[in-house]
Amino acid sequence: MTDFIDFKTFKRPARPNNWLVAPDGFVDAALPDESSPVFDRTPADLFEDIMQMIAARKDWKIKASDPASGRISFIAVTKLMRFKDDVDILVLPVEGHDHQSTLAIYSGSRLGYSDLGTNGKRVNALLTALAMP
Repeated sequence: MTDFIDFKTFKRPARPNNWLVAPDGFVDAALPDESSPVFDRTPADLFEDIMQMIAARKDWKIKASDPASGRISFIAVTKLMRFKDDVDILVLPVEGHDHQSTLAIYSGSRLGYSDLGTNGKRVNALLTALAMP
C-alpha cells in the first residue's frame, strides 16, 4: 500500500512540472490549476471507470487503489523520454446528489523543473475521456 496524497493539507512543489484539479474550495492552499467537473455517475461508477482507463493503458501502472475511500495512485510513463510521473486521484461524492461525483487529481513529475505541459495534458485528457458517455 502506498501513502496517498492528503489533498486537504497538500502543498505543491514550486516547480512548473505538476498539475492539480480539484473541486472549488477543496484544496485552496494548494492553488488548483482548474476546478474539477461534476460527473453524472455515482462515485463507485466513476472510480471503476477510472480504474478501467488505467488498466487499458500500457504506459500507466497502478501503485495502489482503495475503492472504499475512492483513492487511486498510479505511475504514468512518458513516451519519448520514459520519465515516470506520479498521479493521485480522490473520487468524491457531490453533496446532495447521490448519482453525481467529482474528483481531485494531481499529476507530478518526479524529475526536472519543467514538464512542457505533460501533466496538464494528461489530466485534461483523462477528464475529457471521463466526460464521454
